[in-house]
Amino acid sequence: MIIVYTSPGCASCRKVKAWLKERNLKFIEKNIFTTSLNEGEIKYLLTRSENGTEDIISKRSKVIQETKLDLDEMSVKELVTFIQTNPSVLKRPIIINERNFQVGYDEEEIGAFIPPELRKLQTHCDSSCENYDECTSIDKKKAV
Repeated sequence: MIIVYTSPGCASCRKVKAWLKERNLKFIEKNIFTTSLNEGEIKYLLTRSENGTEDIISKRSKVIQETKLDLDEMSVKELVTFIQTNPSVLKRPIIINERNFQVGYDEEEIGAFIPPELRKLQTHCDSSCENYDECTSIDKKKAV
């Protein structure tokens, strides 16, 4: 299942949700301001990101700028509590499933969230295919 962490007013979040809906991909949206992230969830996001806090936390966020916190000096427990208290520090959107992890909307990278069996159809399908309508709805940009 795809999970998308979003916030209101986030243009990239709207793009991701529209992209997923256009391809009929099921996803769960978690608004970081209305849905409390639990400790396990935050730890999971941190472990899935290649560069730890750099991938998911915006050092340009107002809270970090004002407090001049050094995230590298925080324990995991302190970091989790900090994120729970200040969800605005998270970059958005964060898109995650069992195999993939992406922060932000990247048109080239987001295709990884299309299930492999559908990607195969997508790259081999043309108008003579009996599933052409379904295949082209997966990615209208690559339709012939």
